[in-house]
Amino acid sequence: MKPSLFRKLNILRFLRMPFAEDDAIRLRVKSILLSVPELGFADSITLSIIEKRRGRVAGEIALRIGESKPLYYLGHIGYHVDLPYRGQHFAMRACALSCPFLRKAGMRYAVITTDEDNHPSIRTCERLGCRFESTVDVPLWCVNEFHISRRKRRYIFDLA
Repeated sequence: MKPSLFRKLNILRFLRMPFAEDDAIRLRVKSILLSVPELGFADSITLSIIEKRRGRVAGEIALRIGESKPLYYLGHIGYHVDLPYRGQHFAMRACALSCPFLRKAGMRYAVITTDEDNHPSIRTCERLGCRFESTVDVPLWCVNEFHISRRKRRYIFDLA
C-alpha cells in the first residue's frame, strides 16, 4: 500500500473519523494489516459498517490489496451484514463507497467471491454491475486455512 494511503488510514482510525459515508451508512477503519503472509503478502483493511440512523455497527467490509493464490478464492472485497440490517443494501453501499480508495491503491478492478447459494450476495454483485466470471473449485488448503466453502462464484467489479 502506498505510504500516503497508509498514513491516512491510520489517522482516520486513530481519530475514529469516517473512511467514507453516504446517507445511510458510515464506514470506519477497524484494522489495517500490511503484507499479511496468509494472504500472499497482500494488505488487508477491515472497515466497520455503521448504520447512521442509530449509530450501530451493522457489519464489516474487508478490502484486500494485492494479487495472490488465496485472493483468487477469497476476493479483494469481502463483506457481511448482521441479520437485523440485511435487506437494506448496506453491502452494496459499502462496496460502492470503497471504490475511490481501491482506485487510489492502484486497482482497476476487484474480485468479489460468493458461495453458489448465497443469493443476497449474488444480487449485491449484480446491483454493483459486476461481471460474473466463473464458478471455481476451492482447493482443500484454502478451505481449511480460511474456513470457506468448496466452490465460489467469482465476480469482477470494474472500479472505473
